[in-house]
Formats: sequence, structure tokens, C-alpha cells
Amino acid sequence: MTHARLPIRPFRDSDMDECVRMSMALYPDGVAEDHRADFDIAQQRPDAEIFVIERPNGSLGGFVEVGARAYADGCVTTPVGYIEAWYVDPDLRKRGYGRVLLEAAEEWARAQGYREMASDAYLENETSHRAHERSGYEVVDRVVQFRKWIG
Repeated sequence: MTHARLPIRPFRDSDMDECVRMSMALYPDGVAEDHRADFDIAQQRPDAEIFVIERPNGSLGGFVEVGARAYADGCVTTPVGYIEAWYVDPDLRKRGYGRVLLEAAEEWARAQGYREMASDAYLENETSHRAHERSGYEVVDRVVQFRKWIG
């Protein structure tokens, strides 16, 4: 699958450093070792896949991690495909690459026999909300999480 001359393809072991870089941009509070471990786990899951955007120089410009979940809010079937992580480098945004990554994830989920896709985004990430909605996803719930230190 290609889009605007940059191919979308499955993750390869040689993509690890680039995917860790992008994952750190997506989740900046984490540490590289944890991101690397998360990609290792995703690679070993039989019910998950990672797709990447490959630039002409071999570096990457985005990724999507898709997996299966037994249940997702708003879905009526089980299991469902789930967008675990989705990132596009700033210079490639608003050019259709994010949508093509989602389409690759959706094609993978369809091939697994799933009929629904689900995803999430932080409450304050309005850019992600708009990107999901432009790609046909609908908001099904909003959650505010609480914590209290009691120690």
C-alpha cells in the first residue's frame, strides 16, 4: 500500500529505533526502554500488528499499532480491533498519511474477522479527536480519571 509516494508497510526489527523515537514524541513522559519493551511485546502478540510510513531515505514518518481487545466502549461485537498507538511526524501531518495508517490497521482487523474498530485519545488532544472523526470514528464516551494520594 502506498500513499503520496511514501509506502505504508509492516514493522521490521530494523525499525525499532525510529519507532521508539516516535513513541517518545507521542508519550513524552515515558522512557526509551519502556517504549522499546512495548514494541517488543506488540511484535510477539499473535493478535497485533504495527504499520509504518517509510521515507525515501529509509527513516520512518509515522506508525500505527493495532491489536485485538475483547471489549471496547461503544462496540457491540467481540473481539474488536483497537488502535493502541497512532503517530505521524509533524512534517507529514494533514497530508493523508494518518488516515492511510488507520486504513492499514482496519484492513488488518478485517482480515482477522473483526467487524468494529475502537481507539482512544487523551481528553486534551483535540488534534487527535479531529483526526479520528475525519477518518470516520465517532466519540462514544468521555472519561475523567481521578487519583488521591493516601500514603
